[in-house]
This record gives sequence, C-alpha cells and structure tokens, in this order.
Amino acid sequence: MSVDVATVEKVARLARIAISHEDAERLAPELNNILGWIEQLGEVDTTGVEPTTAVIANTLRLRDDVVDADPLTGGGIRDELMRNAPQAEHGFFTVPKVIE
Repeated sequence: MSVDVATVEKVARLARIAISHEDAERLAPELNNILGWIEQLGEVDTTGVEPTTAVIANTLRLRDDVVDADPLTGGGIRDELMRNAPQAEHGFFTVPKVIE
C-alpha cells in the first residue's frame, strides 16, 4: 500500500488535524516507510511462537475482596452512607443520565 499526499490530507481532515500541504508532502514518505516496516514484520515466520503481552512473566498479587465490618475503618456502614445520598437505589448512589 502506498500513501500519497491526497491520502494524508484526507486522513488529517477526518482526524480534524490541520496540516499544510507542505506538511502533507513531508509526511507521505514517512508514512510509506512505516508501512514498509509493517510489511517486513508480516514476512517473519511466527509459526509455533505463542503471542505474548510482555517479555517477562507477570503475575498479579491478589487479595481477598472482603468488606471490613469495622465501622472505625469505614466498613459495614452502607445504610448510614445511603442516608446522605441525594438519590439511592438498591444500596448504590444514583446519578442522572448524561448524554450529549
């Protein structure tokens, strides 16, 4: 795939990025180089290689998800907290729906 100046200007317009014609002319060869590198990666034989998300094995340290029932440390007082809520439903704070 080859990127020309018209394509760069169209993508910039769709992304609502203001660029000059000179910038588009400068970016077209750079984007073509990047696409060339991606094509090179597609030529690599990866059969038998498992996909990874990191180069080292990471494991999360998990803790039990329990509610502390001691009111001095903040747990076990849901009903008291819900009395302060302007709107509450099923033990949760209710907020108005916001869609723009």
